[in-house]
Amino acid sequence: MKKLLAFGLIGIGVVLSQHAAAQTDSSFAALQARGKMAMGVDQYASAHRFDITADGGRIALEMKGDDSLSVAQIRAHLKLIEHAFQAGDFSTPEFVHLREMPGTAVMSAKKEVIKYSYADLPRGGEVRITSSDPEALAAIREFIRAQRGDHHAGGHGGIPPN
Repeated sequence: MKKLLAFGLIGIGVVLSQHAAAQTDSSFAALQARGKMAMGVDQYASAHRFDITADGGRIALEMKGDDSLSVAQIRAHLKLIEHAFQAGDFSTPEFVHLREMPGTAVMSAKKEVIKYSYADLPRGGEVRITSSDPEALAAIREFIRAQRGDHHAGGHGGIPPN
């Protein structure tokens, strides 16, 4: 009887774990679908990278394979993001993530002390976010970490010393 009860509890645990994983998978799939709408490229055929740097952070998006139309779309999207963020407008990530992204309220309020710069990458582009203001730097890092986590993306840099 104890073995049967133990196996039953294990089975319930497995089912609950699978249910949680399915919810996470469906939430991620929905985020990817909104990302495709916002960015104009297949999120599964492209790769995000969110790096924390000594002076802020870096958002990179590149296609995994050769696709000149998608590369052009990424570049156009990231140039728009550069200008929107500089104006304190974070509505695109808010739409993709269905929430106000951590750090963006401060980044918007401190837009005058943050610099955004776009550059081409071989299969896409990047936006570098830099500041020497300690509060802005903390907000940038918070934003980058949240993006990295939500997108299940790569990146380097933890919490640099202040």
